[in-house]
Amino acid sequence: MPDTTLPVFLAPVLPETGRAVLDGEEARHAATVRRLRVGEQLVLSDGAGAMARCTVDSVQSGREAQLTLTVVERWTEELPALRVHVAQALAKGDRGELAVELATEAGADAVVPWRAARSVARWEEGTRGGKALARWRATARSAAKQARRAHVPDVTEPVDTRELAQLAATMSRTLVLESGVTRRLIDAELPDTGDILLVVGPEGGITDEELATLQSAGAIAVRLGPAVLRTSTAAAVALGALGALTGRWH
Repeated sequence: MPDTTLPVFLAPVLPETGRAVLDGEEARHAATVRRLRVGEQLVLSDGAGAMARCTVDSVQSGREAQLTLTVVERWTEELPALRVHVAQALAKGDRGELAVELATEAGADAVVPWRAARSVARWEEGTRGGKALARWRATARSAAKQARRAHVPDVTEPVDTRELAQLAATMSRTLVLESGVTRRLIDAELPDTGDILLVVGPEGGITDEELATLQSAGAIAVRLGPAVLRTSTAAAVALGALGALTGRWH
């Protein structure tokens, strides 16, 4: 079994055998922050399932940082048979990024930013919205490395409720987290394979109109437990429950 204590760095292409080179921002982090030295080991990941355990042969620090590596072991991790896409309502400040971080660490396979009616953050078209999306994607990359995941979840372009309902209609099951309903997540019928869409509303909650639109596309509303969770933590808790209730953690 691969060593899960080794730091993970992302690289666009992984060689099957032989030598590899890590450069750019990942190399600067390895050389300056992690202070890796010759003879130490790390794991390279392409973010799409391929991983390689490597030994450091040389380290060049500074602006043009670069590590030369020897591939010791290479493997591929497949996506789970049951995948979970998290539709995360836009949140004010850094709460959205926290939601992405926690959901990624908990195993989300994709994150869909949702422009919910009660979202304070709007992500309007243009530079500001693009920067916010870039922060979410960078957060997912960082969290995937921290969790030593082989797959970095895709963070899609933001959607409105109509587009979210269209996505829900393509899923094996869509679950809307809603504290005011009686049906529990533990009681929901869950598929063994396919795709689940997990919808997390904003701090102000999901409107009746939004819930009706999603239900018309086949979604069901469920609650996690007696407590009301924040939008930044709800997805991670639900992902943990789904990991235990399905074969995702087997």
